[in-house]
Amino acid sequence: MQETPLCLRVGHLLSYSISDSNSTDFTNPSTFILLGIPGLEAAHVWISIPFCTMYTTAILGNFTILFIVKMEPSLHGPMYYFLCMLTITDLVLSTSILPKMLSIFWFYSREINFSACLTQMYFILSFSAMESGILVAMAFDRYVAICDPLRHSTILTNPVVAKIGLAMVLRGIMLALPYPFLVRRWPYCRTNIIPHSYCEHIAVVKLACADISISSYHSLSMAFLVIGLDLFFIAVSYTQILRVIFRLPTKDARLKAFGTCSSHFCVILAFYIPHLFGALTQRFGHNVPLHLHVLMANVYLLVPPMLNPIIYGVRTQQIRVRLLQPFTHGSLALRMSSVPSCLVTWCWPSSQNH
Repeated sequence: MQETPLCLRVGHLLSYSISDSNSTDFTNPSTFILLGIPGLEAAHVWISIPFCTMYTTAILGNFTILFIVKMEPSLHGPMYYFLCMLTITDLVLSTSILPKMLSIFWFYSREINFSACLTQMYFILSFSAMESGILVAMAFDRYVAICDPLRHSTILTNPVVAKIGLAMVLRGIMLALPYPFLVRRWPYCRTNIIPHSYCEHIAVVKLACADISISSYHSLSMAFLVIGLDLFFIAVSYTQILRVIFRLPTKDARLKAFGTCSSHFCVILAFYIPHLFGALTQRFGHNVPLHLHVLMANVYLLVPPMLNPIIYGVRTQQIRVRLLQPFTHGSLALRMSSVPSCLVTWCWPSSQNH
């Protein structure tokens, strides 16, 4: 019987020990490696410029909305309370991914702790569900305001608005809670490199060396429950709203009613269209390049927080007037200072009597 050469036996032993150590290390990995946008590593610095611009716009715009609503008593109503909830979720969502992403692009800081990765994943999923629920609440507010305007203030009181907001927060927390527990239970014996710019759920789960069908079915069912049902309720609300609007007697009344809903409708489009497009390309776009998948996943988390304050700032008259008030007052004072005092006295004689 021929004896196996010593060098082959040593090679088999080393390969066995290396594979065994890799399997042991990755069963409970301490860190993951985020690649950023695979295939576009050379352009990371350039890609960071629009991403950083979007993040800066989102931060400034959403904090401006919060400040205006807080300082203006006429904006202390249900619609603007829901808007404040929306701005807070937008701030959390964008802040959950952008700082780490920019550290990857600028400083090549690609490592992320396993627990930090699960925390980031949980924040993204829970606050996305909260934002979707808040959009449903805003649709209900518009439904009551147009279909039953006389009872709007009695139906949507401050305690009711607070309870709806709390319900949306609890719903987001509970729906996202199973995700990190399912991800933690899988063994990771392949690699700890995530081909993504943040800890996206499917990208992390694909690294597991086990049957992940439970995670896949759970993710699909949650997407249906959150996106599907929320879109259904929004569609029902706007169907009733449109029925009432088209029954209004005058064109001006119809345009005014449309104007009260236009901001919310634009925000709905900005939130759901990128989400649906990203979900469809992830499920069915097997021929789509990986870097496009990653870019779309970033877009649907960054574009809505940037657009929402712009949409409400431009299309909502109360916010627009309050935002431009310092500039209009300054220009009015400048124009008044150039008017002769005798003309002012002649135009406003009553001011001399008070």
